[in-house]
Amino acid sequence: MRTPRFILFFLLAGLPAASQAEVSGANVPASAVWYFHADFEQMRTGDAGKSLYDWIDGEVFEELREEAGLDVGKEANQVTAFAAPDDGIVMVLDGSVSQTSKDKILAMAVLNGDMETLEAGGKKYYFIADDDADGGAGHRSEMNIGSLENAAYFSFSLKNKIVLTSSKDRMLSLLANNGKIEPPKSAKGSLFVLSADRALIQAGANADEFSDDEDWDSNILKNAKEIALLITDNGEKIGIEAQLVTAKPEMANSLASIARGLISLQVFNDDIEPKISELLQNTSVDVDGSSLRLKIAVDPDVVIETIEN
Repeated sequence: MRTPRFILFFLLAGLPAASQAEVSGANVPASAVWYFHADFEQMRTGDAGKSLYDWIDGEVFEELREEAGLDVGKEANQVTAFAAPDDGIVMVLDGSVSQTSKDKILAMAVLNGDMETLEAGGKKYYFIADDDADGGAGHRSEMNIGSLENAAYFSFSLKNKIVLTSSKDRMLSLLANNGKIEPPKSAKGSLFVLSADRALIQAGANADEFSDDEDWDSNILKNAKEIALLITDNGEKIGIEAQLVTAKPEMANSLASIARGLISLQVFNDDIEPKISELLQNTSVDVDGSSLRLKIAVDPDVVIETIEN
């Protein structure tokens, strides 16, 4: 089944909350199984981050400009997404999106599916379903949509935001609260969030949700409870931090030993490029209880080379 083109706009813009300068544990729903946040404005105005943004602009945003005439690079400042059992998938794009872009998104929605115009509290929102979606028009509003491939709700009614959800209830909640996510009543059970002053990308996931997936056949994930990623602009270099929480402290120590061993083996590999060797030598691996943390500061060109290869 094809993905509606207007939904592709969001997927290419940033995947996989309320959009803001950065994500914190206070605004990721307690039930979230993953979250993602990218700050394009911070990338554009940073030193090291500019190289990362130029790559995204050339590889992702350029495709949208050519195929749909949408200038995401000019209009998008941040994109934030999360998924939770009760909410499905939620995405919020923050930026000065032009009326022309909104009109194009609506046109793509109409051309690629069956669209309804709805309203709540004086705020307009839309429902789009793939022409081939199961259930039929009479059952669409009752569908428990867990993905964005078959159907979704979206709205332009919040200032400087485009909101996209797979849940009608979450859409109504976002419209009523001006795009804000109610903070968790308790931090217990919530995903942890890595943050910094100049965060470019933040992401995290409940590893248990992926460990049984055949597409994620990873021994590391099988021994992890949670994972989090933080990419920052550190001036001349890009900072990358990954943190993994295991079920037991001894597992964190074992994984740390494996990581240090693999790094050591690669450092003495004559076939490895000098830049990569230097990168590995500057990688720190630390353990604190059940938490394993890897940190590194790397030249932007090495990051781009790694992505492209």
